[in-house]
Amino acid sequence: MPTSDPIADFLTRVRNAILARHSNVRVPTSNTLRAIAEILQQEGYLAELNDDAVAEHPAIVLTLRYCADKSNAISGLRRWSRPGQRKYVGVTEIPKVKNGMGIAILSTSSGVMTGNKARQLNVGGELLCTVW
Repeated sequence: MPTSDPIADFLTRVRNAILARHSNVRVPTSNTLRAIAEILQQEGYLAELNDDAVAEHPAIVLTLRYCADKSNAISGLRRWSRPGQRKYVGVTEIPKVKNGMGIAILSTSSGVMTGNKARQLNVGGELLCTVW
């Protein structure tokens, strides 16, 4: 079933899987969603991601990461820019999430990247979501 906001759908699937204590979650894929998933893996929020080759529709399987005390690595997710109301930020307006303990994910002219990397490259863009 097509959705009007695939990024919000992606974040909701991850949030629901965490709340249900699942080890894996299957999400539809696109270039943007794959880039977000790769950022989450690089930052240590996901254990791994694999392509779902068996499925009829392209998808990726995310393996969620839990800490030794059974708490999840992702405490919260928030979608900022939506199809009906886009949120663009300049390089000086990129938020610091939870005083640097979380990450902001932006879509810039140089691709999808974290807020820290966007600051280093001195580029702004669309604030997709924050994760902490």
